Amino acid sequence: MSDKKAEMSEEELNARHAEKMRKKKAARDKIMATKTIEKGLLIVHTGKGKGKSTAGFGMVFRSLGHGHKVAVVQFVKGRIETGERMALERFSDLVTIKRMGEGFTWETQDRQRDIDAARAAWEAAKDLIRSREHRLVLCDELNIVLRYDYLPIEEVVAFLRDEKPEDVHVVITGRNAKDELIEIADLVTEMEQVKHPFRSGVKPQEGIEF
Repeated sequence: MSDKKAEMSEEELNARHAEKMRKKKAARDKIMATKTIEKGLLIVHTGKGKGKSTAGFGMVFRSLGHGHKVAVVQFVKGRIETGERMALERFSDLVTIKRMGEGFTWETQDRQRDIDAARAAWEAAKDLIRSREHRLVLCDELNIVLRYDYLPIEEVVAFLRDEKPEDVHVVITGRNAKDELIEIADLVTEMEQVKHPFRSGVKPQEGIEF
C-alpha cells in the first residue's frame, strides 16, 4: 500500500472505492443506453474444447428461469440419456425435446441412415423455429452433421438468414462450425481445449459428459 493510502482512514478508503464504483456504473449505464435493439439472435458455440452443448443448455435453463418456452433438437446424441434431458423433462409444460440423433457419428457404419436422421432433425428444427411458439430453439450438435455434409450448408444458412423469425433465438452447438454459418451468426464463441481428462485415461462420467 502506498504511503498516501496508508494515511487514509478506512472511512476515506471506502468512500474512495464507492466513488470509483459509481463512476464505473455510470460509464456502463451510458454504454447500455446506446444499445436499443432487441432481436432473436443466432448463436454458435463451437471449438475443440469441452462445453459447447453445456453452454447451449445453460441458455435453455436461463430462458426457463424467465418463464419462456424453449425447444431442443438433438442431432447426434438422441440415443444417449443425458442429464440435461432428464432435467428438462421436469419442465414439460415449457419444453419441447426432439431426440433425433442416431448416436455419435464415429460409431455408425451406415452413412445414409445418418443423413436421413439429420434431415428429419433439421425438418423438425425448422418447424419449431417457424412456429414462434418457443423463445429459444437449441440445435444441439448441428455443426457435426454439417461437418460431415449430412445437410447442405447452403440450405441451412438460407433458412436461418431468410426465414428465422425476428423474435426467436437459435443456438447451434458442435465443433468445426462452417465459415458460412459463422458469417451470419450474431454471437460466436469458440471453446479452446487446454486440458482434458480423456488424455489421462479418465472415462466419460455421468453428470460431466452426459
